[in-house]
Amino acid sequence: MIRSPLMTVMTDAVMKASRSLKRDFGEVENLQVSRKGPGDFVSAADRKAEQILREALEKARPGYSFVMEESGVVHGTDPNHRWHIDPLDGTTNFLHGLPHFAISVGLERDGQIVAGVIYDPAKDELFIAERGKGAFLNNRRIRVAARNDMADAVVACGLPHIGKGDHGLFLRETAAVMGHVGGMRRWGAAALDLAYVACGRLDGYWERGLNSWDIAAGILMIREAGGFISDADGGSDPLTKKTVACGNEIIHRELVALLKKAKG
Repeated sequence: MIRSPLMTVMTDAVMKASRSLKRDFGEVENLQVSRKGPGDFVSAADRKAEQILREALEKARPGYSFVMEESGVVHGTDPNHRWHIDPLDGTTNFLHGLPHFAISVGLERDGQIVAGVIYDPAKDELFIAERGKGAFLNNRRIRVAARNDMADAVVACGLPHIGKGDHGLFLRETAAVMGHVGGMRRWGAAALDLAYVACGRLDGYWERGLNSWDIAAGILMIREAGGFISDADGGSDPLTKKTVACGNEIIHRELVALLKKAKG
């Protein structure tokens, strides 16, 4: 288990924000039956969790910059450090009372992600990673799965919805991948998809149209768990390209090849 001062700061902030989210998640079911609906409530829950994270991290590391889902970019006095924060990854799941969502916090130093925390409040699963120190789930070291045959692999993907993404490209990619894998999944929380690849629950994952706060922590998680991650076209900078493809060395390579073929 990583017990560095930095990881302590990050996990303390995430756990504090999670208590707020768990309370709010308990209210979502009641809101489903209201005429107004839970949309405004969930937005408030999002913003509240983000504010808790920001205040805790600012206190512990004054001057660091922020890249946040709700509040955008906040420039600090330290240009070399940036927090990438998603206070509620899997908002649609949360909105519908589905217990699959997460808080994701990644720290970028001089252009490199050096620490990441992904916490699933509903299942009480804490994924952490620090550069050069490995990746862990609830104090247990994690590694990517060892399966090397795509026919045995379970691969997750993103799923573009109304008004978002290239539906035609996704259908071509899905057709290309589904004929080679043992199963496909769509969970609706990118940070947890990455964490699940890191701990071997999923063999691979790809998605387009992401943001840095969705994937910053997960990128490091994959690498520290012995996996390979690129953008969906095989490039070396998924954080900038805002797309991902990942798995162990062989699954990642074959997945990228299939995606490239589908893209043409």
